[in-house]
Amino acid sequence: MGVDMRSDEIIGHDIIMNSLRRSIASGRIFHSYLFEGEESIGKRKVASVFAKALLCNRGRDEACNECISCIKFDPGNHPDFQLIGPENQLINIRMIYRLVNTINIAPLESNRKVIIIDDCHCMRLEAQNTLLKTLEDPPNYINIILITSNPGRLVPTILSRCQVVKFHPVESSRITELLMARYNRTWEEANFIAHFTKGSVGRSIQIAESPDFETNRHKIIELIDRVIAGDRMDIFTARDFFLDNKEAIEDVLDIMLYWFRDLAIYKETGDSGLIINMDSISLLSKQSYLGMDRINDIIEGIMEAKDNVLGSINYQLSIETMLLGMQEV
Repeated sequence: MGVDMRSDEIIGHDIIMNSLRRSIASGRIFHSYLFEGEESIGKRKVASVFAKALLCNRGRDEACNECISCIKFDPGNHPDFQLIGPENQLINIRMIYRLVNTINIAPLESNRKVIIIDDCHCMRLEAQNTLLKTLEDPPNYINIILITSNPGRLVPTILSRCQVVKFHPVESSRITELLMARYNRTWEEANFIAHFTKGSVGRSIQIAESPDFETNRHKIIELIDRVIAGDRMDIFTARDFFLDNKEAIEDVLDIMLYWFRDLAIYKETGDSGLIINMDSISLLSKQSYLGMDRINDIIEGIMEAKDNVLGSINYQLSIETMLLGMQEV
């Protein structure tokens, strides 16, 4: 399996990247790392760039991208590198047994072996305990990088054996620039996506590549406008939209929350510079006749619907209750 490995493709995480470069340059490299942070924030890309640099034949603080090690690394053919992750949301003990067996074999072409375990929180307890034995007494040629968005599911002894590297959301301005430059998004579209994903580069790219996200966002905004206007027939039109988009309901409801968040801010401050839905400022201005109490009630209704549908409470009833609540005066 190939991996994304060029340091110039990493957006943000400058402090982390500089720290890892310094550790390579000084030779002070830990046997075990834990890369911790939200989903799709860039942990795996940084881990892969770090792994490639550790294996590079030139011995620099960054991969040269030219030596035979780097050439083999990119398509996933390096014999001294291994990336594993969950299968059906599980890393079972057999997978860890196989991994431990390979760890105990000396490197074939490099001075070290590098292992990345993605979503390591998907290891069951027995798998974690098996890996722990290696973390406690690793061969001197081994570097293991664990990646997680849920460190609370790891046993404390694993956490204590790793150098923890915490990843934080990337600045929205940097994501906006990326989406405009590489994905042909307008500033308004890119700015909305960057805020909507809360600084997740991977999620932002996924949305930017989607042919449907922007279309659905504008459909949702149009539905909101019709529903709050008070026509009961529009409840049925809106309900059908929600039924057709059940698989993406979390995104749909979050788009609605961002809309009413913008409406509350615009009504209170009149400052369009704080608005995320910049391409619809005229419609926000039109809807600012709504009172703050009603806006807050609508936001609470959306949040309650989100809790209900994610908690597997009757989907259609939850949506209809939310929509009817949006029409109450």
